[in-house]
Amino acid sequence: MTAKKNIKIAIGADHGGFDLKENLKIFLSEKGYQFSDCGTDSKESVDYPKFACAVANKIANGEVNFGIMVDGAGIGSAMAANKVKGVRAASCYNAQTAKNAREHNNANMLTLGGGLIEPGLARQIVEIFLTTDCTIDRHLRRVQMINELDNAAPHNKLLNDNSPTNKEKTLINISSADLARIAERVGELVVGSTESTQGPNCGTDMVCACGMCVERKPETIRKFLNSGVDRIGYHDGTGCECVPQDIAHCIDHTLLKPDTTEKDVIKLCNEAREYQFATVCISPSYVSLAAKQLAGSRVKVCTVVGFPSGAHLPEIKAMETRQAIREGAGEIDMVINIGALKSGNDDLVYRDIRMVCEACEDGGVISKVIIEAALLSDDEKLRACNLAKKARANFVKTSTGFGPHGATAEDVSLMSRVVQQAGIEVKAAGGIRNLESAQEMIAAGATRIGASAGIKILQEAKSLTVSN
Repeated sequence: MTAKKNIKIAIGADHGGFDLKENLKIFLSEKGYQFSDCGTDSKESVDYPKFACAVANKIANGEVNFGIMVDGAGIGSAMAANKVKGVRAASCYNAQTAKNAREHNNANMLTLGGGLIEPGLARQIVEIFLTTDCTIDRHLRRVQMINELDNAAPHNKLLNDNSPTNKEKTLINISSADLARIAERVGELVVGSTESTQGPNCGTDMVCACGMCVERKPETIRKFLNSGVDRIGYHDGTGCECVPQDIAHCIDHTLLKPDTTEKDVIKLCNEAREYQFATVCISPSYVSLAAKQLAGSRVKVCTVVGFPSGAHLPEIKAMETRQAIREGAGEIDMVINIGALKSGNDDLVYRDIRMVCEACEDGGVISKVIIEAALLSDDEKLRACNLAKKARANFVKTSTGFGPHGATAEDVSLMSRVVQQAGIEVKAAGGIRNLESAQEMIAAGATRIGASAGIKILQEAKSLTVSN
């Protein structure tokens, strides 16, 4: 593609996109483009809306033809830029979306995720974005409809049939009791049953999904998963001891031995594809390999940070996290600074966790905090969980698998009680080698299981289902 060297570009980034911005500046110079840098000028933490708007304003004022903005994921900057009149910002993540953004939508601002896209791909996206035109009449007509929204009153109609009907207005005022009844009915329809089975007195043939008890059958669980449910939830302390047979989506298929080879990782990924585990959990050096092996599947790549001691500096853990995300990690299991916690230095532990969580937020990935419960007193476990909650982690996790012992149901229950009201989940890991121990952890409150014996657990579950 031939560069259009007469166009002007504004480029910007926040701290999460700084490195990629600097790389793209070199690329633009090599291609002969004129550009102005709207900042930021370092990796020090900043607010992305400020820089997204700086780029967008240059477009709106006619100073430049195009804008490029890089933050952790590219989404927030697109939202901010599209508040500026005359700006049509598109968040692109591959060549096709870049082409579509220009050809179909005549986008004039490109946003990229510095934590998600490698420099080589980013350069390809930028080149396509800058060299593709919107020329088809039907696309231009629709772009004009988008432009007209800039001048529309907040409640004006673009089309004649967009105003809410009386029915829709009534739904706005629906009571919480009605919502509960609707949710219950939807659950019944999903599982194909009209009998209400909710409550603590369910039998051994029931599992609890989304607050409801349903038949304990693999096909029933699959219906929930296929309908968009990511996790199966369980009652805690109500007498319901339900556990699903189909728990593949709750398992991180794990291989963290120091002598793991590339061949081992490829085998692990193939198994994860076959059995549809939630993730493969591997060492950081194998993230890129695993991401390639799992491309196109629903299985995510999970890796560990500060592993296994947790004694690394917070800044190193954050860098390690961002690098792993760039290479394809979708979930990060970080080990806290255990010595700092036992020393009473909660400020350091919080900063340690928060820097990793912030990197995960920028990259749009899941954060899990390993507290290594086997080395902690109950008071220390509570403090660790509260610090993870304060740092806005997505999970707390029991163990690295390298401590004195692995997960216990007592630890899972304690951790769940601390974090569940904040929407944080619990991952049980270490020493979970069979279905019985996996069921015990789930019943105690775990929503994710880290295990190297995932296949054995599923085989036991299938065997039990057949015998039942």
